[in-house]
Formats: sequence, structure tokens, C-alpha cells
Amino acid sequence: IRELSREECLRVLAGARLARLACAHENQPYVVPVYLAYDEASGFLYGFTTPGQKVEWMRVNPLVCVEVDEVTAYDRWVSVTALGRYEELPETPGCEERLRAWQVLKTQPVWWEPGSTAWAARAQSDAAAPFSLIYYRIRIEHVTGREVAGAAPPNAISYAETAPPAGRLGWLRRAVSRGFRGKSVRPKT
Repeated sequence: IRELSREECLRVLAGARLARLACAHENQPYVVPVYLAYDEASGFLYGFTTPGQKVEWMRVNPLVCVEVDEVTAYDRWVSVTALGRYEELPETPGCEERLRAWQVLKTQPVWWEPGSTAWAARAQSDAAAPFSLIYYRIRIEHVTGREVAGAAPPNAISYAETAPPAGRLGWLRRAVSRGFRGKSVRPKT
């Protein structure tokens, strides 16, 4: 596992679209998937959403965490975490930052998709409710990342060496199967 430099972390953020955004309110964490776009010129992550729990929470506590990762195999992955501050971009005429957010976001394929999903959900629940988009940015205050890429060092123990031989877990499989024989395995509601 190798630690990434700040520049490498920012490159990973620039290449990512789907991220996990964490916020907290009254000591309760909340994590949601979001689409974000990194703007190298300003150093901000930009996004847009509709009113809801995450916006309410971030308005109360603007300290957030963004996590992105790329996993190509169990031994080839990169993960970046950015700590920052949520800043809502007002819907006022001539708001340069809101325009900048739109310009950065529209360069990404299907950048509007989360908004269209929210629109469809709104139409099903309460079509009379006003529909508004909230553009925001994340001011990155600290970023860190880790990467595993390539072969393990010559003296490292591989995952395959630590796994039991193929036939050694047969007893466990048989025991688990016997435990469920004739029983319905359905979640309780």
C-alpha cells in the first residue's frame, strides 16, 4: 500500500464521477452516493442536488467528507478521501460561482441524471411540490489517498497462500447446509 501525493489524489478526484459524500448532524453520520466534478482551476468539487436530508444536514454542519475509489482487482485499487466544507451556491442573478458549477458539471457525460431521477421521484410523490436544484461546491481542506497497484514484494505472503486448500472447508459447507435444511430463509419483516 502506497500513500498518494496531494497531486495524485487530486488527479483521482478529477477522474471520478461517483463519490460518497458523508455529513453529520447531532453525532449521527450519513453517507450518500453523489456525482461530483473536480475543477482544477478553482480546486473545488462541484455538484448539484435537490432539497432533502443531506442538504438540511450540511446547512447545519457544513463539514463534510468525500470518498472515491477505483477497484480493478483485490490487489489493484486506489482510494481518496477529501475533508472539506459544503458551500451552497445561491440562485441569484449573476451568481458567478453557480454558473461556474454548471459549466464544470456539464462537461461530464450524463451530469444531469441525478436531477432527472429526483424529478421523476417528485412527480410520483407530490407533483405540485416546487422543484428546485441546489448547486454546491466542496472546498477541499485536506486530501489523502492510498493505492495498491502491482505485484507484492518478494517476501510478502499472497492471499492464495493464506486460503485453506479447496477441500478443507467442505465440512463447513455441509454444516451450514444441514442447519437450513427444511427451513425457510426469509428476512423477518
